[in-house]
Amino acid sequence: MVNRPGRGASATAASPVRRAAQAAGVLFLLIGVLGFIPGITTDYGTMKFAGHDSEAKLLGLFQVSILHNLVHLAYGVAGLALARTVSGARTFLLAGGAIYLVLWLYGVVVDHDSGANFVPLNTADDWLHLFLGVGMIALGLALTRRPGGARR
Repeated sequence: MVNRPGRGASATAASPVRRAAQAAGVLFLLIGVLGFIPGITTDYGTMKFAGHDSEAKLLGLFQVSILHNLVHLAYGVAGLALARTVSGARTFLLAGGAIYLVLWLYGVVVDHDSGANFVPLNTADDWLHLFLGVGMIALGLALTRRPGGARR
């Protein structure tokens, strides 16, 4: 069987949206791993499975917990798995971005010192989630546009 442009795996092997999803997946995996490394994560000894009372901070800035780190690792695995196809990569970037925007909104609304802040999140996390949500959605849209407005 011959693959024609626009069809099959070889036509999408170098797709920009696939590369973006792969890069995001690798970044999330890296963040998830770094969250478990003392020194890179300050106050490592205070890390809890979940909850606002986990005072561990990735790079001394972003509040993390075991759950938070595991979510980053899962996001990374999902990004790499979905990056195998153009439609999967687009879905990862758009849906993942939407999830991050919901998480940003949650972080803005919830009291960071309450039990409802189970992830946990702090103000630095909130702004990062906004940036990630907007950035992932923008990449998903921009990298799958065709001239004339038709989508792949």
